Amino acid sequence: MLSKNQIILAIVGAVVVIGSLFFVIPWYNVWQQEMSGKAEFAKAEQNRKIKIEEAKANLEAEKLNAQAEIERAKGAAEAIRIENGSITPTYIQYLWVRQQSNLNNKTVVYIPTEGNLPILEATRPLIETPKSAQ
Repeated sequence: MLSKNQIILAIVGAVVVIGSLFFVIPWYNVWQQEMSGKAEFAKAEQNRKIKIEEAKANLEAEKLNAQAEIERAKGAAEAIRIENGSITPTYIQYLWVRQQSNLNNKTVVYIPTEGNLPILEATRPLIETPKSAQ
């Protein structure tokens, strides 16, 4: 069995361990909170940098889109300058037919007129429905 000195030594050791825990645990909690705060700060800093980079990328894309639009406008202005009143009805018809490829499978009904030019805008329905069907 255990002697009296060993029991006293075990009790004193347990008291020392428990007493030291009373001092160590608060320090550990403070250290843990400090590390948690540093981690949150680093995460916030990284998120800020990501947003800045995304904004820079959006700005660059908008600048390139603006340059493309400027070049398109220059091309259109040059085409108008070259044509300068020399547009014939046949050329207008050609442009209209070429534009039809951009309709994405929409149905277009072409009704030729006296000049064989398309009606670009209709102001009334082609077929009137009887009033009894409405």
